[in-house]
Order: sequence, then structure tokens, then C-alpha cells
Amino acid sequence: MRKFLLFTSLLMGTVFLTTLIQAQNDRFAFAVTDLQQTGSGWNALRKLDLNNGEYSSVLLNGTDVTVPIFDASTKNSFKAEADAKYGNLMAAPFNTGVAAMAYDKKNNRLYYAPMFIDQLRYIDLKTMKLYYVNDQPFTNAGNMNKDEGKIITRMVIAPDGNGYAISNDGYTFIKFTTGKKLQITQLGSIIDDPSNGNVSLHNTCSSAGGDMIADDEGGLYILSARNSIFKLNTETKVAKLLGYIKELPKDFTTNGAVVTPEGKILVSSAVNGNAYFIVDPKNWSATEFKASAGIYRSSDLANSNYLQTKSKNNTPGIETRRVPENFVPEKIMIYPNPVSNYKFTVQFGKIPAGNYNMELTDVMGRVVMQRSINVVAEDQVETISIKSTITRGVYLVKVSDANSHSIHSQKIVVQ
Repeated sequence: MRKFLLFTSLLMGTVFLTTLIQAQNDRFAFAVTDLQQTGSGWNALRKLDLNNGEYSSVLLNGTDVTVPIFDASTKNSFKAEADAKYGNLMAAPFNTGVAAMAYDKKNNRLYYAPMFIDQLRYIDLKTMKLYYVNDQPFTNAGNMNKDEGKIITRMVIAPDGNGYAISNDGYTFIKFTTGKKLQITQLGSIIDDPSNGNVSLHNTCSSAGGDMIADDEGGLYILSARNSIFKLNTETKVAKLLGYIKELPKDFTTNGAVVTPEGKILVSSAVNGNAYFIVDPKNWSATEFKASAGIYRSSDLANSNYLQTKSKNNTPGIETRRVPENFVPEKIMIYPNPVSNYKFTVQFGKIPAGNYNMELTDVMGRVVMQRSINVVAEDQVETISIKSTITRGVYLVKVSDANSHSIHSQKIVVQ
């Protein structure tokens, strides 16, 4: 009997260890990209091979309004109704773009939240069926169209099996279960660690956007679009600033992040179309990721790997408060959003005087408007008029300097 129990114990330990090793060994990442390699829309799902940098073909065309959808609770199929303002656009799986997703390896699901829509959705990767959570709001924050801070841009599945998501402004922190009974819990607002100084997680200039990864002890790491790194304790809800990613191009905004099998972090950008980067969590320095056929701009990445910290004496990263060279607070603001009457305002904040180029592109990456702007003073305001014939929907505003370096990009909704 003792021999049997010992054998069983060893067997179970081996099974557990094998499962843990497999869970940390994803050699791929799911990526939200454009349908075209040169585009900047967030409307297609692909799989990226981390060994050679090659992408799969499109796994899901997020603009396809004919894709069947199902209720996550009842599992019954239903048809999304056309929106009075946006028409059939709202019936597409990635209708307003996607900047937050998380891979649930145990259940083989990919959870995501569309921008500007208060709903959690997931893709069953076995069947590629789409399920929408219709019986519970995701953020419970109300209408998102008038406040970009409410948009969910960071999401991850942690070692406890739960999903966690954070809004742009850090005031909405969410936990959701991933088993048979999906339950969404509002955890409240994230709290800044006192040591963060004036760099708050709630500051949209330094800390909005980006992505989130987890470590093997359940800690969450928020990598903002401005390349700052915070570590979040899920129990206390306190976020501590660890530093900034170094050695990135000035126009690189971190929008997607996953842990590689080697324990480093791959980051992608929705703005920079030249390269992804590998970040070493020991010192947060970045080196270029080699992709044989080039990269797609990506608004989000996801896999099931965790940062390994249990065998280490301290947290990955270094304590620093140095602001990177490419960080300029309050550079550009675009409002109102959604855009009404075919006009919006661009406020140029505290940026160097000079000539700038502004582009408006649709979800297919096609340029629908260009305009040159000469900035001569701080907080200069420009009113931008667009043609009344333009189709209602989601567009990307991109501002570049005279050297064609992107300094700002933002999604807007034209209604």
C-alpha cells in the first residue's frame, strides 16, 4: 500500500511538473494586426512563431460581419443587430478594434474586449466559434465613446486561472473567472505606490495603453504605451513603478507584450512598423527581435507564459525614476471622441515648434485624409474638418514630425 501511495505521489508530482513546464513553454504568441502588413488597423488575428518570427495566415478576420456568434451563457447563436450610427460595423467580431486579449491555455480560449464596447468576448480556439458575454457588463463603467480612459487595454490570465483586466486610466480593475461559470468581479481602482512620485498609473500621458503580463507568483506587470513598467499586487491593488524600457526607437509605443520561453519579454507596437523588441527584465533593456519577413504592427499580443520569479531573490527589473528621452508629457490631445459634425480638434501641447503631418486612416489602413500643420506655439489648437461623405466608423489619427517619426496615434470614432 505504501509503495502504491509513494508511486501515486511521484506520478502526480510528475504530472503537475510536466503541466507547469508545458504552461511556460509557449513558443508562439497570438497577435492582433491589420489584414495588410503595411496597415495600422487592429482587425485581424494571427499567430506569431517566436522561433523564426513568421506569422500564420489570418486566423480570424475581425471585420467579417458574417461570422456566427454565440451567447457565452446559453451557448445559443444570436445575431448582432445593426447599430443606428455605425451600421453593420458593430456586428463584426473586432468591430471597434482590439487592444486587450488574454490566452487561456487550460480551456483553449482567447479572451478579448473590443475598444469602446463594454463587453467581454472569447474565441474557442478548438472550434473558432465566438462567444459574447451578454448577461454581465465587463467594466460597468457606462458609455465608453465619450471617455477613452474607460477602454480596456491591458488583459492577462494569471497563474490562479483568473483573468485580469485594467482600463486605460487605471480606475477600473477587473477579475473574471475562466471556468464553466464565467463571473466578472469589479475590484475597484488601482492605487499608486508612494514611491512612484509624480508618475501615476492614472496619468494618461505616461501610463495609459500598453499590455500586461503575469509572473509565476501572481504578480502583474503593466507595460504602458509610453514604455513605463509597473508591478501590481492583485491583493492590495498597489502598483509600483519599476522603471522604463530602454533602447527603444523614439516612435516605439509598447502595445503588446508576452513572455518568451527564455524568460524575456517580447513587445510589439501599433505605431512603429519596423520591428518588435525583446526586453530583458533584469535591466529592462531592449534588443531587436529578428523577423525574417518583417513584422505587422500589433495592438496586442498574448500567450500563456509567465515571468519566472520564484527562484529569484528579487523582482525582475531595477528601481529607477529616470524619464526616457522620448517621453514628452501632454504632447497631443484629440477631442471630441466620438467625432460629430465631421470636425475634431487637435491640441499640440508642449511639443517643439515645427512642421507636422497628420494622417487619417480607415480600418483597412487606407489614408482618407492628410494635412500639414505648422506648430509655432505651445498648446496650439487646430480644427480639423473631414469630408461629410466619409463612412461612419473607427479611424486612426497619426501625427508625424518632419522626419516622418510618429509622435502620436489615436483611435477616433466618426459618427
